[in-house]
Amino acid sequence: MTAVALCRDCLLEYTDPIAGGRCPECGSPRLIAHRDLNRLDIAHIDCDAFYASIEKRDDPSIKDRPVIVGGGHRGVVSAACYVARLYGVRSAMPMFQALKACPDAVVIRPAMAKYSAAGQQIRAIMRDYTPLVEPLSIDEAFLDLSGTQSLHKGSAARTLARIVKRIESEVGVTASVGLSYNKFLAKVASDLDKPRGFAAIGMAEAPEFLATRPVGVIWGVGKALQGKLRRDGITTAGHLQRMEEAALVARYGSIGRRLYQFSRGRDNRPVAPVSVPKSVSAETTFADDIYNLDELCSRIWPLCETVSRRLKAKNLAGRTLTLKLKRADFRQITRSRTLGAPTRYAEILYRTATKMLEKEAVGPAFRLIGIGVADIVNARDADPPDLLHDETDKQVRVERAIDAVRAKLGDGAIGKGRNRP
Repeated sequence: MTAVALCRDCLLEYTDPIAGGRCPECGSPRLIAHRDLNRLDIAHIDCDAFYASIEKRDDPSIKDRPVIVGGGHRGVVSAACYVARLYGVRSAMPMFQALKACPDAVVIRPAMAKYSAAGQQIRAIMRDYTPLVEPLSIDEAFLDLSGTQSLHKGSAARTLARIVKRIESEVGVTASVGLSYNKFLAKVASDLDKPRGFAAIGMAEAPEFLATRPVGVIWGVGKALQGKLRRDGITTAGHLQRMEEAALVARYGSIGRRLYQFSRGRDNRPVAPVSVPKSVSAETTFADDIYNLDELCSRIWPLCETVSRRLKAKNLAGRTLTLKLKRADFRQITRSRTLGAPTRYAEILYRTATKMLEKEAVGPAFRLIGIGVADIVNARDADPPDLLHDETDKQVRVERAIDAVRAKLGDGAIGKGRNRP
């Protein structure tokens, strides 16, 4: 079948490209060629080292230096530029380890308001070309460009090249593109040619392409499941391709269906422009290790308020509460509890979290604490009156009153003095 090529610089589309060649129009070597290029329309756009790229954009003097965005010496790496990654620096790495690996790095505290503004600008550019944009995070999203060829006078691939050119010129950061026939493979493709890359995966090649990939390439397969699969002799998607769906479900539960389908390149999830988050969370790393339960309880209260505020802002609530603790030796403890009803109130989150803390916060000191909620629902389905616990209802009424004052006068206008109940 004849291959179709696209020049990512001048946007020329043509057939029968010369392998390793240049664009016949502008001479650029930045070509993407694939036999199904003009038939694929589901994409994943992911900005390259986004936080660090924003910082380099704003300070050209550090353009060629290793840059780490993250907290202080006891914090973790939020982002690392590609220069820093050459030294082994990675996101979520403890800062002291990152600085040991790359002692000459420029370390910058995160500026979330600035990153959020850039992310919104990028999102607006995407929506100029399709309303079907599904954000995954501040700097990445799925796009469905099916049916837009006539409108934009070119294939989805050409439109995507236009989008990333605008992101570079208007926002000042680069992005990589993955193009395929479903979301799973589009996301896989976007990681194949970073940074400033463009890769495509077609339907005919997908099973063979996936066969040699590690099982971790499948969305949702984390370290724990990878370990279980490895113990069962399953390390690649090809191993999964040789198994029956019923056997995978019997052994691994509901995710067995995903293992079966995704390993074969099948994913029927639509690009959903408005999606409910799977979880809402907040955490903090302490300047000094904390042993004391009362101190841990005082530190978790503002996190409960943060999670509550985020839920209320989106008119959401959560049914499952998760407590996260990280010990001084970096061992992590995660515990979850399902509530009687979904909630969005900080007081209920706090009361549940402190009960969990009393069981877990024993022994060694802790360096990090976090709180999160999952099983997200609309707030209209949350917080029914509790006839058996009148004190809880009183606390909720107080919180509603505080919210009303803050809505008028600002978040700092009123607050609670928080001691353990």
